[in-house]
Amino acid sequence: MKFGIIKERKSPPDRRVVFTPEKLAAIAENYPDTLVKAEVSDIRIFKDEEYIAAGVKVDADMTDCDVLIGVKEVPVEALIPNKKYFFFSHTIKKQPYNQKLLQAILDKNIELYDHETIVDAKNKRLIGFGRYAGNVGAYNTLRAFGVKYELYNLPKAETLPDRDTLIVKLKRMVLPPVKIVLTGKGKVAMGAKEMLDGMKMKQVNVNDYLTKNYDEPVYVQLDVLDYNRRKDGEVKNNIDFYNNPAEYESNFERFTKVSDIFITGHFFGNGSPDILTREMLKASSNKIKVVGDVSCDIGGPIACTLRASTIADPIYGYNPSTNEEIDFYNPSAIVVMAVDNLPCELPRDASVGFAEMFYDKVIPAFFNGDKDGILARAKITENGKLTERFKYLKGYVEEK
Repeated sequence: MKFGIIKERKSPPDRRVVFTPEKLAAIAENYPDTLVKAEVSDIRIFKDEEYIAAGVKVDADMTDCDVLIGVKEVPVEALIPNKKYFFFSHTIKKQPYNQKLLQAILDKNIELYDHETIVDAKNKRLIGFGRYAGNVGAYNTLRAFGVKYELYNLPKAETLPDRDTLIVKLKRMVLPPVKIVLTGKGKVAMGAKEMLDGMKMKQVNVNDYLTKNYDEPVYVQLDVLDYNRRKDGEVKNNIDFYNNPAEYESNFERFTKVSDIFITGHFFGNGSPDILTREMLKASSNKIKVVGDVSCDIGGPIACTLRASTIADPIYGYNPSTNEEIDFYNPSAIVVMAVDNLPCELPRDASVGFAEMFYDKVIPAFFNGDKDGILARAKITENGKLTERFKYLKGYVEEK
């Protein structure tokens, strides 16, 4: 079997890579009869020379590889027929902008495995860049607060070498006694928490956060039942929320009344209630000044996220009265940071972390008969058809 790391061809360029030179070389070393190679690239955070130094062949021709692995979507014209591909396809939610990509994958008899569909038997994701999205998202949100109120100047995350340097910069700034609310308990939220803890910000519990004043910056981390409640008033558990999201409504307004900054790290499932509504943002009691929407679901649970922002231009203003974008320096503007490719700002750290996860969780499945069903669950297409698990995409791929 031959594994190949492909060049990222999507624009804007993504410097991340699934396998570092060290981990790609480890596949060949630890799995007999396996070959590895990397496609020539002037984009990757790891240079071609670093792969060559690790004993990995670098080549412009990838047609001899059985398994081709990338990060972002592969342009239709670059797809090689009859291969196995791993990348973030952004098709499993029926994203209209990638409909033609999935159609082409079927037409070219490609086996597609989406990084997002690599899950265990309990459907828990095994790999992802979530931690690094949380790292950069928290940093960018605090940077946005400083920009808005001209309190301090943090350099852009993309100009810094690693997450440790981000923390060093955060430690040096002086924040007023703001209150920060962080939603979620998954990898994204825990990545954001790493930054807040790294800068030695005090964490408080929900009740104290809602009722007490502090003379220092503090934050609270919320689970789903901290900001959602059953419509019938019953108190149940997280499982009930996940199984019956339509029975719930947002209870986040109690946090908008006392929070200065909101960092999103939640997972938003289908049918879940919106979290931060337009009505909450318009209310005279709303105190939120900056929203760092790390999750960045356009038209989703955070009403002020009108669009994704970019690494080059990461923040914009939201007018709660008109539900429109305005200059973020406008006194009435709520600042929104909604960069949708945050891990790209920490390409080396993100690549190292992703490579470790992929090597540990996925590569063994190729050599143990996929005994845990990891590849079987992740496979979206096979023999020119959708697999049983992804038959729900049939109408999506057949639409003209």
